[in-house]
Amino acid sequence: MPQRTTMPDQMTSEALLHKVAQGDGSAFKALVERHQNKILNLAHRTLGDRQRAEDIAQETFLKVWQAASTYQQKSKYTTWLYRITVNLCLNEIKSRQRWSWLGYLHLSRTSDQIEAERQIDRSPTAEELVIAEELSHQIAKALQSLPENQRIALILRRYDGLSYQEISSVLGCSVPAVEALLVRAKRAVQTSLRKF
Repeated sequence: MPQRTTMPDQMTSEALLHKVAQGDGSAFKALVERHQNKILNLAHRTLGDRQRAEDIAQETFLKVWQAASTYQQKSKYTTWLYRITVNLCLNEIKSRQRWSWLGYLHLSRTSDQIEAERQIDRSPTAEELVIAEELSHQIAKALQSLPENQRIALILRRYDGLSYQEISSVLGCSVPAVEALLVRAKRAVQTSLRKF
């Protein structure tokens, strides 16, 4: 009787990574397709530069390919993946001579959320669109003004839905430290938005 094979979309990320460690290119492709949008969004929200975020995402998956055989399942694959991305982003921030944020980051709502709202609700007025655009700009500006660890903790919690424990693994700090980072970050963002 022939051995039954499991399709990549039915395998856990950890199982796919095990296959990647054995040189399986289709498993690597499945991992990239499964996680590339989250990694790209995390890098984009952290750096504020879409083109550089794409480079960071590629570097992340290159590191996954290179380090697949050394992965130890002490944490979830996604936590390990986020940690690689965050480290690359922090290295990028540190290597910059000055901060140059290109374009507006629309972090208050994703384009999918905006599109879903438009289909459900009435069409917004021009004034509502201008106000929403300005609010989005103010939120992005407030996030960019945060220290890196606060900004990353807030992005991982708010936009990626990670638990405090997962964030602590990604940032390499304790859960109480994550709680403190999030409290300070939320307070700073609220203070910035009061002016708006």
